[in-house]
Amino acid sequence: MTLDLTSSQRKALREIISYVRRERLAPGAHLPEWPLAKLIGTSRSPVKVALECLVDAGFMRFDRNRGFRLEGDIDQLPVALKAYLQEIDDPLYLKLAEARFDGLVPDSVTEADLTRLLDASRGEVAKVLNRVQSEGWVEKEVGYGWRFLPMIDSLDAYDDMYSLRLAIEPAGILSPKFKPDLSQLQALRHEQQAILDGGYETISGIERFESNARFHQTIAQWSGNLFALQTIRRLDQLRRLAEYRQSRQDLPRQALAREHLDILSAIEVGDNLLAASLMRQHIEAARRKKAIFAVFQHPLKAN
Repeated sequence: MTLDLTSSQRKALREIISYVRRERLAPGAHLPEWPLAKLIGTSRSPVKVALECLVDAGFMRFDRNRGFRLEGDIDQLPVALKAYLQEIDDPLYLKLAEARFDGLVPDSVTEADLTRLLDASRGEVAKVLNRVQSEGWVEKEVGYGWRFLPMIDSLDAYDDMYSLRLAIEPAGILSPKFKPDLSQLQALRHEQQAILDGGYETISGIERFESNARFHQTIAQWSGNLFALQTIRRLDQLRRLAEYRQSRQDLPRQALAREHLDILSAIEVGDNLLAASLMRQHIEAARRKKAIFAVFQHPLKAN
């Protein structure tokens, strides 16, 4: 099995495995290259390499006339492939975040400073900075400098973030404009039920974060308040790194899925008052758990 994959190929591999888990696809299901590439947001080339990697692992089968089809159990992937599920797309991105968390990067830096600190080329640093800028934790200064903005990098920052979510998310459910999309609701229910039914035992930290973000952002979208949705999305971008930081900790994934399902059930029957109350309890409980698990007492890099 060839495991020397590029970052785009590793991303395609992670996204394909996450898609199969999320949809609980059964053996025999067809996975066409082009729809997968469109879903992932990439070209067909890395998707094809990722699919061939899964064929080598015995998880998929390729037929010239029928294309790629599932062959095995997603939860029985080789250890070498499972390791890719814990990776962030770009190792240099993680290295910069780690350095920032550890206080090695000052608030104001130049690209030249970062090339020396990260031992990378100017092009690589520029690419990472563009991504970081889009996520909202750095901004361009006049000239050649960059200024880092506040991150969710402490329990105090986490507490501020949860206070803001408590003010926004339950209120959005109680808004007169709140209107759930039933097809989206069923998709969320399907995903959370799959986690509850056993997926919590194998789901990666990245998959857990994306599933949770999808749940909260979709409900914020139903509020009909564009600024509420934008705020939740921005908070998710800022907390992404801290969430990855605790991805190897033994968090109560099953309990979180059950809470999500209870909120969806209340929304489905039109009991928005109950749904808002459950959302408030859910966010409050998450705030308490962050303190218990002491996310910021451990280095960003996994041991």
